[in-house]
Amino acid sequence: MTSPIASHLGLRVLHQASLLLFAVVLVVFGMLSPAFLQTSNMVNILIQTSSTGILAVGMTFVLLTAGVDLSVGAIMFVAAAVGGKLILGGWAFGGVLAIMLGIGVLFGALNALFITRLAIMAFVVTLATRYFGRGLGLRITETRAMNLPESFYELGAARLLGVPVPVLIFAGVVLLAHLALTRTPFGRQVYAVGTDVEAARKAGINTGAVRFSVYAICGLCAAAAGIVALSQAPAVSPSFGNNREFMAIAAAVLGGTSLFGGRGAVFPGTVLGAVLIQTIENGLNVLNVNPYLYPLITSGVIFVAVLLDAIRSRVLAQANRRRIYTVAQPD
Repeated sequence: MTSPIASHLGLRVLHQASLLLFAVVLVVFGMLSPAFLQTSNMVNILIQTSSTGILAVGMTFVLLTAGVDLSVGAIMFVAAAVGGKLILGGWAFGGVLAIMLGIGVLFGALNALFITRLAIMAFVVTLATRYFGRGLGLRITETRAMNLPESFYELGAARLLGVPVPVLIFAGVVLLAHLALTRTPFGRQVYAVGTDVEAARKAGINTGAVRFSVYAICGLCAAAAGIVALSQAPAVSPSFGNNREFMAIAAAVLGGTSLFGGRGAVFPGTVLGAVLIQTIENGLNVLNVNPYLYPLITSGVIFVAVLLDAIRSRVLAQANRRRIYTVAQPD
């Protein structure tokens, strides 16, 4: 039998796994290419992380309730497609951004409606809306790339007090999400629903409203991620947002969020997971690795994320059983 000390140390290592992996990645890529550790490249990594990071923040809310949203990439695509059409049609920039965010909330609410009211599994619902969203986006764009005006690129290139605007948007989303989860009753209810939905319901929590809210938040974050992604490359291609949901899930799980709900944090967890994934991709690009290998690397990252979560869950379950056994022993 594993000793309590060994289990405790193992759990500590698992909780810090993303930080350890991040350190290893920095050392390896830094040794292979001195240009990788330059300040300009580090800033570039943060800018590139912004879109995936915002997407992962929204995914964290859903995962904390033991749910999942496979449609976030499609939401990005639809929001970008509609926004692109409106911008090219002469609509005001501010109004277009508001409509894009509204589309995200609408898609999230649609997912939540089927999940909470009709009791359909989140995996099935969001997989269906993923295909629906991609089909709708392709219909709107007519499967052609749309090049957007300079207004989107100016947003991505702008700096405030020397900090790139995409990074500031990412930081703002992280701050609001962190405060919501750690400083509000809603945040405590999210964790309660993810830990044990029946116990939460018996405690008087409106579990349906909580689950509805997290999917709406996830949709909002997906649309915001689409806006930030457009600011970095102002063109809506037929593949825009494709498979981004898997990177968002991987980032959240690498940061310590459990696929089984009730455990995780936006900061520093999800943020570190998103930065880690983008650092790997940036390092591969700096080293001029064959682009055809990127999907293999990505699949490896996702596998590591799921494996770490499974090991964490098993170690925690063993620790809880040991604690219950100890308490049950007579004096």
